[in-house]
Amino acid sequence: MSGLGAYPRQGWLDPAGVRDAVTRWLRAVAADAELAPYLIGVDSARLSGHLALTLTVALGGPAGDIVRPAAGAWRGLGLTEAQHRRVVDYLAGVLQALDVPAGAVGAARRAFADEAGG
Repeated sequence: MSGLGAYPRQGWLDPAGVRDAVTRWLRAVAADAELAPYLIGVDSARLSGHLALTLTVALGGPAGDIVRPAAGAWRGLGLTEAQHRRVVDYLAGVLQALDVPAGAVGAARRAFADEAGG
């Protein structure tokens, strides 16, 4: 994930930390019996990249050379609104476990909730 530059801001995750958070997040989703089937056949490297970029921007990092983050990374999987909320809850849990500040966790939740239109 080159081009993200060096940050964190106020103790938030650096690029390696974001990648680790996304890996943990996808593992949590894959371990959920209801959500796991939605990941079958998905290009996990591409999905991880989209998620990492959106999370980086949500945490105050640079957007690279795009204007809008890769919104909708989950949208194309056909999740219900309730399933999407659970996916975002998994993200919040991962970030909290990594001691990301509450405000940054909230920003990340909003970024991924917005991609579902809510």
